[in-house]
Amino acid sequence: MTVQTPDMPHKRRADGPRALGVVALVVAGICALPMLAVAIAAFSGGTDTVQHLISTVLGRYTLTTLALVVMVAVGTFGIGVGAAWLVTMTRFPGVRFFEIALVLPLAFPAYVLAYAYTSVLDHPGIVQTLLRDVTGWGPRDYWFPDIRSLGGAALMLILVLYPYVYLLSRAAFLQQSGTTFLAARALGSSAWAAFFKVSLPLARPAIAGGVLLAVMETIADFGTVAYFGVQTFATGIYTSWFALYDRAGAAQLALCLLSFALLLAMLERAQRGRAKYHDTARRAQAMPPIELTGGHAGFAVVACAVPVILGAVLPIVILFTMGLGAEQNLLSPRYLGFIRNSVTLAGVAAVVTVAAAIAVGFFRRMRPGKTSSSATYVARLGYAVPGGVIAVGLMVPFAAFDNALDAWMRETFDISTGLLITGSIWLLVAAYMVRFLAAALGAYEGGQAMVHDNMDAASRSLGTTPIGTLRRVHLPILAPSLLTALLIVFVDVMKELPATLIMRPFNYDTLAVQAYRLASDERLDGAAVPSLVIVAMGLLPVILICRQVGRQR
Repeated sequence: MTVQTPDMPHKRRADGPRALGVVALVVAGICALPMLAVAIAAFSGGTDTVQHLISTVLGRYTLTTLALVVMVAVGTFGIGVGAAWLVTMTRFPGVRFFEIALVLPLAFPAYVLAYAYTSVLDHPGIVQTLLRDVTGWGPRDYWFPDIRSLGGAALMLILVLYPYVYLLSRAAFLQQSGTTFLAARALGSSAWAAFFKVSLPLARPAIAGGVLLAVMETIADFGTVAYFGVQTFATGIYTSWFALYDRAGAAQLALCLLSFALLLAMLERAQRGRAKYHDTARRAQAMPPIELTGGHAGFAVVACAVPVILGAVLPIVILFTMGLGAEQNLLSPRYLGFIRNSVTLAGVAAVVTVAAAIAVGFFRRMRPGKTSSSATYVARLGYAVPGGVIAVGLMVPFAAFDNALDAWMRETFDISTGLLITGSIWLLVAAYMVRFLAAALGAYEGGQAMVHDNMDAASRSLGTTPIGTLRRVHLPILAPSLLTALLIVFVDVMKELPATLIMRPFNYDTLAVQAYRLASDERLDGAAVPSLVIVAMGLLPVILICRQVGRQR
C-alpha cells in the first residue's frame, strides 16, 4: 500500500506527456503525408507522363518559375533592405510614419493587387484610355507595358512580399552595435561605404532569411500567375489535375516543385545556422542616426512612400472605386454564404493549427530529444510546401482509401460509402494545418521563451501534472502569442487560394474562390468586392505587427 500510493500520481503524470507525444507525432505524420504521397504517386505514374512533360511543358515551367523567383528575390531585396536601412539608420520627415506604414502591403494577397492594377493599366483601363483620348492615338499607334506578363506578376509579388525582407532586415539593423560602423567611418569610409562594408554583411543572415521566405511564397503563388497567364509549376499542377485529369502528371509536377521548395527550406535553415555574428566590443553602442536634409531627405521620403502607395494605398482606392460600380451585394444570402464559409474554414483551421502547435511545442519542452526535435522539424516543413502540392499530396492517398473502403463495403455488405474523407471540410482543414503550422509554431515558441524553466519546476514540485502546468502556467502567459498565432493563421487561410480551389467541397465557395472566379471571367469590378473583404481581414495581424514594430524604436 505504501508503495502504490506514490506510484499512482506518478503514472498519471506520465500519461500526460505520453498522450501529448502521440498527438505531436500524429501531427508530424500528417505534415509528412503530402510529401510522401506526392513522391509515391509521382514514381508510380510511369515514364510516359514524365517523357511527355519533358518534351512539352517542363522546360517552360522551369524557366518561367526560375525567372519569376530571380525577379522577386532582387526586387524584395532592394526595396526591403533599402527601406529598412533608411527608417532605422537615418532621420528624415515622416520616418516614424514610414517605419510602420511599410508593413501594410503584407495584408494584401498578390492576386488582389493583380485584379486592381489590371483594371487600371490594361487596354480598356483608365490609364490607356486617357492616353488615347489625349493623344488621339489608335490601339496600334503606341506601346504600353503589358501588365499581364511575367514582369507584371513579378511586380505584384514584389509589392506584397518585400515586408518579409523589411521586417527581418530592420530587426537586424536595430540589433547591431555602432562600434564597427563608427570604426569604418573613422577610417575614412563614407556613410554609404560603411553600410555596404559593415552593416550589410552583419545583417546578411536575416536578409537572406527574408528573401528566401519571399521566394517560397513566390513559388507557392497560384492566383497571380494564373490570372496573368504565366505558366509556372503552380499553374501546371492545377491544369494537370482539373483540365487534363492527369493525376500522375500533377503529382510529378508537384514533386518537382516540392524538391525546389525543400531545397530553399534547407538553404534557409543553413543561413540561420550560420547566423553567428558577434560584436567584440565590451559595451554595445547605439548606431548614430544620419540626419538627412535637402535632396537626400526628399529621396528618402520618395523611396519609402512609393512601396506604400503602390502596395497599399493605391490598391485600396482602386478596389473601393471598382466595388462601388459592381453589382455585388455583400448583404445578399449568396455573399453572406461566402463570408460564412470563409470565416468558418479560417476559424476552425486557426484553432486546429494553434492546438497542433501547442502539442508539438510543449512536447518538445517536456521531452527534449531526437523524437520531439524531429517532430518539430517535420511540422515546420509545411511552410516550404505550396498549397497546390499539399492538396495533391492529401487528395491522392485519401481518395485511394475512400475508393478501397467503398469497394470493400460494396463487396461485403452491398453498401456504398462514397467519399467519406475526400472532398470534406476536415481534409481541407488538415491541408491548412500543414501549410501554416510553422507560422503558429513560431509564434508559440516565441512566447514560450518567456516561460522560465523554474516555473515548470515550481509547478511540478507542487504536484501539478504536465498538462496542468500547460493549462495553469503556460497558456495564461502565452495568451498574447497564441492570439497573434490565431490571427495570422486565420488571415492566411482567408487568402489561401490553390489548396481551397482543389480541395473545397462541392458548392462550398469562399471569398478567395469567388474573387478568382469573377476575375477569371473578366468581371473585375465584381472581384473587387470579395477582395476588399479579404484585405480588411488581413489588416488585423498587420496592425499587430505594426504595433510591435513601433515598440522596437
